Amino acid sequence: MNDYPFGNFILERRRMAGLSQTQLAEKIGVTNKAVSKWENGAAKPTTAAMRKLAALFEIPIDMLLQLQEAKSKVQITKIVITGGPCAGKTTAMSWVQNAFTQLGYTVLFVPETATELITGGVAPWTCGTNEDYQKCQMRLQAEKEAVFEQAAATMPVEKVLIVCDRGALDNKAYMSELEFSCVLSALGATEVELRDGYDAVFHLVTAAKGAEAFYTTANNNARTETPEEAAALDDKLIAAWTGHPHFRIIDNTTDFEDKMKRLIAEISMFLGEPEPYEIERKFLIEYPDIQWLESLPNCRRVEIIQTYLNAPEGDEIRVRQRGGNGSYIYFQTTKRRVSDLKRVEIERRLSKDEYLSLLMDADTTMRQIRKTRYCLTYENQYFEIDVYPFWQDKAIAEIELTDENAEIVFPKQIKVIREVTEDESYKNAALAKIKE
Repeated sequence: MNDYPFGNFILERRRMAGLSQTQLAEKIGVTNKAVSKWENGAAKPTTAAMRKLAALFEIPIDMLLQLQEAKSKVQITKIVITGGPCAGKTTAMSWVQNAFTQLGYTVLFVPETATELITGGVAPWTCGTNEDYQKCQMRLQAEKEAVFEQAAATMPVEKVLIVCDRGALDNKAYMSELEFSCVLSALGATEVELRDGYDAVFHLVTAAKGAEAFYTTANNNARTETPEEAAALDDKLIAAWTGHPHFRIIDNTTDFEDKMKRLIAEISMFLGEPEPYEIERKFLIEYPDIQWLESLPNCRRVEIIQTYLNAPEGDEIRVRQRGGNGSYIYFQTTKRRVSDLKRVEIERRLSKDEYLSLLMDADTTMRQIRKTRYCLTYENQYFEIDVYPFWQDKAIAEIELTDENAEIVFPKQIKVIREVTEDESYKNAALAKIKE
């Protein structure tokens, strides 16, 4: 989880000084991307940068260092609930409020920014261009989330769940690639930073796909899509979020009440309520057609470096660098086996400095695993296809499930050799072992 208290402190001080992220970056001698990461809690400044910040903000360096090292008493988790038109988001918010308040969470909701702006008269058709509108919407989205994070950090509670009614990457579905690139440039952000700045993303499929009889726009004045347009938009939204480390799709294969129950189950599993079980199935597949994968709108390429750390007997601890094109996020994962299919998994977000520090505790009997991962959404399922540099004829496809007996539907282009879920030789930990 991100260190929101430290990030909000930097944000407040920058604003008090009347500086933009770019101006602060120039004064400190870093990139505006680095400042963005400090403020969203995804990374922390180096000691040298901290000294410059202290001098610029005219505060004692010890104050910054203590704040940087301090651990917030409140556990803050920020998730996105997204979906196509008439997917059930409004009702879902009520279900989330009821379910997680009972589990001891303080639940905060960031309202949907597009609806606020459009009903207030700010829309793509009232602004100069769609690009102008999207810049406004994404700036407001970021500001609102920062305010909620700042407020959450001050609350005298143990657990806060911030639920965003749509997130930053939803906007990508409403822009051309050129428009999206220009908006990112104006915001001084990367797609990876915006997408992976949330701890988890849950997509509710529009009623226009599988529950057409219930599709309506009457419950949202900002929506005008036909069922066909809604289905196409749903696909674009799924494509926009594909690549996130924890992305789940809730379809219409059950009635609406069970759809809500499945959403709550997915969020509960992510939060570890009552225990963070992971049900994972793994398949050995023929080496995939990379050109085909990279041509798909619903597929994203991610570069991963995974390092195993020294761990107690029975545990597996690893750190991971994940991203691409110079933009990365970092995680530490601890796993403990419960059964052949179930493992207790606890994952936390790391700053770059924390990641580099933990690398010093690397298990020297294991090699680093480098792989290219293709995150693919297909038939409302989320596949992760791992291509390793030392294999030219095969690869691994994984899928995480909430039900051990759920049916898995592979694209016809993916040729399954066999399931290897219980084959220890295909675990990353086994592949990392240095052979004598």
